[in-house]
Amino acid sequence: MKRMPIVSLFATLVLFSFHPAEAQKSPTVRKIGFLGVSGGPAGANEVLRRSLGELGYAEGHNIVIEYRFAEGRPRLLELANELVREKVEVIVASGGPAARSAQDATKTIPIVFATSGEPVESGFVDSIARPGGNMTGMSWLSFELVGKRLELLKEAVPRVSRVAILSNPQHPGEQRELRETQSTARAMGMTLDYYQTRTSAEFDAAYDAISKQNVNGLLVFPEGVTLANRMGIVDFATKRRLPSMLGWKEYVEAGGLMAYGPNRDESYRRIAVYVDKILKGTKPADLPVELPIRFELVINLKTAKQIGVTIPPNVLAQADRVIK
Repeated sequence: MKRMPIVSLFATLVLFSFHPAEAQKSPTVRKIGFLGVSGGPAGANEVLRRSLGELGYAEGHNIVIEYRFAEGRPRLLELANELVREKVEVIVASGGPAARSAQDATKTIPIVFATSGEPVESGFVDSIARPGGNMTGMSWLSFELVGKRLELLKEAVPRVSRVAILSNPQHPGEQRELRETQSTARAMGMTLDYYQTRTSAEFDAAYDAISKQNVNGLLVFPEGVTLANRMGIVDFATKRRLPSMLGWKEYVEAGGLMAYGPNRDESYRRIAVYVDKILKGTKPADLPVELPIRFELVINLKTAKQIGVTIPPNVLAQADRVIK
């Protein structure tokens, strides 16, 4: 009989020592998917991870990121379906092909894309302002950049008068990009030669054709196919001593002369913001597609020396980054 008060006291202590608030301390773990052609420590996936960290998400604590990379193999749709089976809450699609595969895999899971193509023409969204459906994101296609690239090339190398264009005509928005370039070229008294590069196999034919012409400059429209073939492009341009203007820093890091285009790292920081909003309840249809607002001029002085070009000081002064 004397044991009963002790048992009752113990039960009371246990009851009052349990606080519901403490049970809620374990964070809810959110799961997102990242789908891309390739990844790495300096890739978009790492920029996204760091940016989510700045927003309070830590892998292994309150978020899990399922990474899927095709790594050169045609299996993006298979990987997108894997993410659907993993029951991720959001899919981040890096590049147009990844966005297309994610779109084919699900019509319900929110998709945040980063693409160089025109998203309306691609069929990803109804409009830039009102995406509709389950997709939204960032587009790097800025038509106002097209003329500026040609102007910067001419300013850096005044002797350039006839420019070869390497471009994938299947890239959404490419035809308008070409028209804008042609308009700028006419105004500047320059001549353009247009070479289609839909696949990697078409580059060698384009190089042979360019070599037979009196071309003294190279302009490459940035997108997935030309990016994948950037090493061959810069090797050709260097051997032919052709000053090149490209669209993203990755081309110049590979050995191209100049690039002027959107700061893609900034775009992935914005994608992290969109992921955060979606996890907190915002629908993709209510998030307008964003266009780049920060641009960067990158110049490779090592390449300039190899092809016998001296970049004027006034052009160097405009550069956001100079590779020496």
